[in-house]
Amino acid sequence: MDLVDLVERRHRREETADDKGSPAIPDFAPGDTVDLHLRIIEGDQERIQMFRGTVIQRRGGVGMNASFTVRKITAGIGVERVIPLHSPRIAKIEVLRRGRVRRAKLFYLRDRKGKAARVAEKRVVKTTAKG
Repeated sequence: MDLVDLVERRHRREETADDKGSPAIPDFAPGDTVDLHLRIIEGDQERIQMFRGTVIQRRGGVGMNASFTVRKITAGIGVERVIPLHSPRIAKIEVLRRGRVRRAKLFYLRDRKGKAARVAEKRVVKTTAKG
């Protein structure tokens, strides 16, 4: 184990909630609609701001360099935020819908407007074991 990995492990957000109060990272992929609860500091006060949008890319694997981009449309203008996955500013990530997409980077959504910019929802097929 090298020194960099040892230092990074202390700040890495785990897949499950830990005892330090860091929430877990849910399993999400490009095309999913997520609610980001971000800690915003204004002066000496801290508040939680929500950012709801579609994940258009994930990059960097599982290390400290991992980040994801969320895009939303506000008043007809596209807004994108690139958020480091292990950032202490993330209070919570909630997955609202799973998107059915066939590629890893959804940059083509930048050129789409209105209904054309929607991502189809992934259907979940539940199977029951008969026996």
